[in-house]
Amino acid sequence: MTAIAGEGPVVTRLGSGGPWEARYGYCRVVRAGSLAITAGCTSTVDGRVVHVGDPAAQTAQALRIGLDALAEVGAGPGDVVRTRMYVTDRSHADEVGRAHNAVFGAVRPVATMVVVAGLIDPEHLVEVELEAWLG
Repeated sequence: MTAIAGEGPVVTRLGSGGPWEARYGYCRVVRAGSLAITAGCTSTVDGRVVHVGDPAAQTAQALRIGLDALAEVGAGPGDVVRTRMYVTDRSHADEVGRAHNAVFGAVRPVATMVVVAGLIDPEHLVEVELEAWLG
């Protein structure tokens, strides 16, 4: 954890210990004042991809990871105001969207879903980012 106080809001940065954070120089979640943002979250647990071949389960896992990170900086699901979903195959959109709805249907953050050529591990079918406002 890194907390930086200065002229602006306090910035808190927390890592998860995931395999790419130290290698690529980022952390899982940053809170700057009232804004909390996650890095891209995938269905990676203890350094390995879980729910291989199942886009809905990968989405649910990635959202849990993102929400757990947000909880560490004081944000809950109801604070989420924006989500982004990156899917590797257009045919997965409905399953990914339904998994998103299962978590955020009552919250209804703004959301973006885009199809991408691929993710860092070929077994990843989806990656999500979450933004929360605690103002």
